Amino acid sequence: MQEIVSILLIGVSLSMDTFSLSLSVGSINSQNGFLKLLPLFVGIFHFFMPLLGNFIGINLIRILDIASNVILGVVLIILAINLAIHYFKDETTSISINFWGLVFFALSVSIDSFSVGLGINDITSNYILASTIFALCSTSFTYLGIVIGKYSSKLIGKYAIILGIFLLLILGIFHLFI
Repeated sequence: MQEIVSILLIGVSLSMDTFSLSLSVGSINSQNGFLKLLPLFVGIFHFFMPLLGNFIGINLIRILDIASNVILGVVLIILAINLAIHYFKDETTSISINFWGLVFFALSVSIDSFSVGLGINDITSNYILASTIFALCSTSFTYLGIVIGKYSSKLIGKYAIILGIFLLLILGIFHLFI
């Protein structure tokens, strides 16, 4: 049960940047036909990127002889710090929603899933389950972000990022020291 809860919390944390950006995209590009495909693309990338990260992570652990919990803890803390840096920079981005815009959007928000995949074997050996949960979370949060973005202000996006930072830090510290 702890395994599923950890995977779910990581999935939610990984989805916060997607949610925040989807709020912006939904508020700007509400009539674009490609926008309907965005959650699907994000989900597909969030499924495959952790698997790729896990494959590379297993080989790194063998080569460098480092415990997977240390890799996962460090990666989660680095992701939290990176998310915090982007939050405080208050960056604005211009997103073009066409086929290549979908691919680049999905890739950019799923890089953190790749990083988590590097140490996911500390949480579970069922990588397909973890990737499926990550994909479902990111697809759901992307869809919700687009829908809410049509009707809301940018304020919700800031709170989503703060929640993601908090969850990533807590999980990172947990995996480093426990």
